[in-house]
Formats: sequence, structure tokens, C-alpha cells
Amino acid sequence: MAIRKKLTILGSGSAGLTAAIYAARANLEPLVIQGLQAGGQLTITTDVENFPGFTDGIQGPQLMEQMQKQAERFGTQFIYDNADSVDLSKRPFIVRTSHEEIITDTLIVCTGASAKLLGIESETKLMGHGVSACATCDGFFFKDKEVFVVGGGDTALEEAVFLTRFAKQVTVVHRRDAFRASAIMVNRAKQNSKVKFILDSVIEEIEDISKGEVTGVKLRNIKTNQITQHKIDGIFIAIGHKPNTDLFQGQLELTETGYIVTQGVKTSVPGVFAAGDVQDELYRQAITAAGSGCAAALEAQWLLESEESHAPADKKKVEKQVVG
Repeated sequence: MAIRKKLTILGSGSAGLTAAIYAARANLEPLVIQGLQAGGQLTITTDVENFPGFTDGIQGPQLMEQMQKQAERFGTQFIYDNADSVDLSKRPFIVRTSHEEIITDTLIVCTGASAKLLGIESETKLMGHGVSACATCDGFFFKDKEVFVVGGGDTALEEAVFLTRFAKQVTVVHRRDAFRASAIMVNRAKQNSKVKFILDSVIEEIEDISKGEVTGVKLRNIKTNQITQHKIDGIFIAIGHKPNTDLFQGQLELTETGYIVTQGVKTSVPGVFAAGDVQDELYRQAITAAGSGCAAALEAQWLLESEESHAPADKKKVEKQVVG
């Protein structure tokens, strides 16, 4: 039997849970489809020191746990599953998971964006323990240390320059001998005395899993196949992000890079809103995601209230026409 809801939220990261808190407090009884990575990217982050309200910082998983409990306190329902398909062709919308069909008047998409990673085991094992995909989030923890940044686009060079505020030495590792980044970013990085470059090279291994922290890396030169070893304290993966929008291809307007196009938090389909990294290609912070989650919940609330307030009048009009 289908589940009928006024509001359904896809995703349980900072944006999704904030939307749930606001929607639940407005008595919308929201349903959150958590996704199989419940809590989003913050669940693979250790210390979070830039989320307001926590003087001594907080662990990423703990922050997400507290936000979920807060949403549950106000009556949010959770389903631990992925959305397999959505039908946004008409309202109410239909969302299908592996076990449920949800019919919903409004939808907030908070499916986030996934950092593109190297795909090696040591990267996964040491994520949050010296391996990071966000210099803005974690740069502070590498004060006076030596770090590598992997990538050759604007993001990589921007992060490298940003990290020089904290790190003693920043080395950019790129698999080619030329950068994809803009000329201005390349020049800015090259003019910074703290930034070094190792080109034509890829990461073979990040050490040391046995110690539970990054102590060094093995690089392979793709032209000579020579392996070199380097002692470092941290490594930042900056090879891009992929928004989780496969479900919405052909249903919502997307940018060339796959992000949901929004005006504020409104998408191209009335009644569907988007918040967080799935529509934010620029900031990608927990606090900005939370803010847009709040905005999306308010927009959904206002839409539903407006429709409910007009429903009786519309109904009377139709009845009058039928009688006449």
C-alpha cells in the first residue's frame, strides 16, 4: 500500500535534516528517505569545527546523529533506503524505493554531491584521518604540516593556495604536464612560494593504514613508471564532485555539470525544491546546506498553505458551475 505524504525529503545530510526539522515543526509530518549513506558526507568527516554552536567542535557523525534526533523529536518519519525512481510529471509526485511507493504533494531534493576519489583502498581507509576532499573544512588541522593536493583544475589550485594559510608546504600532484585550470589560477599558484608541483604523476598508495593516519605517499611517474616515496602529513583529493542527480535526468533542469538549476531553492518543476550540494556548486559547506534546507522547507510549507487556503473557494466555484 502506498504511503501518502504532504512532503517527502530525499537525503539525510545537513540540508535534508534541517529541512525535516523545519517541516516537522510546521506539522507537515515529513518523510525522509535517508539514502544508504545516512547522514551524508559528514558521516565520513571527523572533527567539524566550523558549524556554529559547538565551541570545541563536534564529530561529523555525532552532528548528524543529533540533527536526526531533533527531526525525530518533532515527528519526522525516516526510511533507510534509496529512492530508485521518481515521477515528477504531475502532482502529486511519486517516489519509489526498493520496498515502498510514496505519493507526495511536495518534494525536497537533498541528494548531495559526491567527491570524486582516486579509488584506492588506502584512500578509503584513511578518509578523515589525513585524507580529505575539502580544504575549507579541514585545512586548519594541518597547520605547519606538509600536504599534497591531487588534481589539475581550478578547484585543486584554489585549494592548494588556500592551504598555504596553514600548511608549511603544499605540493600539487597532477597526472599530466599541463593544467586544466585557468591561467590566472595557475599563475597564482606558481607565484606562491609555499606551492610546489609534481607533474605526470599519480598516487599509487597512501601510507600508513596500520597507523591509522597519513604518513606518506607513493607516487608513480606515468611516463617512466618510476616509483617515488614522499613523507607527508595529509592529502587533499581535488579532482571534482559529481552531483547525485541521475534520478532527475529529463525531469528537472540541470546544469551542464549535472547540478539542479534553482531560483533560490525552487526547481524547474513547481512543488519540487532542491537544497544543499545537489544544487550548490560553489560553497559546498554544511552550514550553507543547512540554510538552503531551511529555505526549501519554508517554501514547501508556504506552497501547501497557499493551496489549502484556496482549496475551499475553488471547490465552491466548481460546485456552483455544476449546479448552474
